[in-house]
Amino acid sequence: MSRSKPHLVVVGSSNTDLVIECARLPRPGESLVGGELGRYAGGKGANQAVAAARAGAWVTFVGAHGADDFGRAAKAGLRAEGIDVRFFREHRQVPSGVALILVGGRDRQNLIAVARSANDTLAAKEVRAARASIRRADAVVAQLEIPLPAVAAAGRLAREAGVPFILNPGPASKVPASLLRLAHTLTPNETEAGVLTGCRHVRQAARRLRALGCRRVVVTLGSRGALVVDDSGERMIPAVKVKPVDTVGAGDCFTAWLAVGIAQKLPLDDAVRRAVRAAAICVTRPGAQPSMPYRREVGCYHV
Repeated sequence: MSRSKPHLVVVGSSNTDLVIECARLPRPGESLVGGELGRYAGGKGANQAVAAARAGAWVTFVGAHGADDFGRAAKAGLRAEGIDVRFFREHRQVPSGVALILVGGRDRQNLIAVARSANDTLAAKEVRAARASIRRADAVVAQLEIPLPAVAAAGRLAREAGVPFILNPGPASKVPASLLRLAHTLTPNETEAGVLTGCRHVRQAARRLRALGCRRVVVTLGSRGALVVDDSGERMIPAVKVKPVDTVGAGDCFTAWLAVGIAQKLPLDDAVRRAVRAAAICVTRPGAQPSMPYRREVGCYHV
């Protein structure tokens, strides 16, 4: 492994996204006809692994898939990106992850439902099997599409090794404060920040997360950019204005690029600005993993 590149360990989910493009999102109980169907590689963990690899990092992915065509294709796709898949283990008794996604409306927003799958069986012991890789990493990233014990194991191993642990707390759910305290940097979106804290206003939620023990909180705000809250105070990093095509995976793209910046020891604001640029490119393309930009597109030739 070349140490000219940062090494990230991503612990998380892998899904196949079945996406229907709609003129608008349906209301509850409503059926819409005429959307186009697409199949894309997805899952928050795998999305972040691909985004980090395209950002110029060496990536090790820790996850689980079923013994089916979806799982085999997912592993082959990650391997084609140069990602280490030794710890992307096959679980024979459960299916691989699948997400059903609707994309529509002027802003190309989305609705997502994720089926129970091998992602839900990833155990803490499987994360601990990657201990040596975590100890050598420059950053560790996790999300909440896998069981909390696996997420917590990743956070504890990272802390023991003195490695920054970047936690992307999505999908939105309550998590114990003990897990939040493991995070070097937390990257919720506005909804997730509200669910974690019960606060209606994003700045109030970010302050509450800091009070709960998160050192640095970066709240993604879509077309408004990102709110950064740390020991230096609070500031907004504006978004890049683009015409969105598909917002699926934009938050994963942001988290991955931010994690690469942290691994490179960039100043936080610089890492956030670069992540915002990457996410802006991401939303101009369909699909989750296919839309992830390469470093040459984001203009970070020093990686």
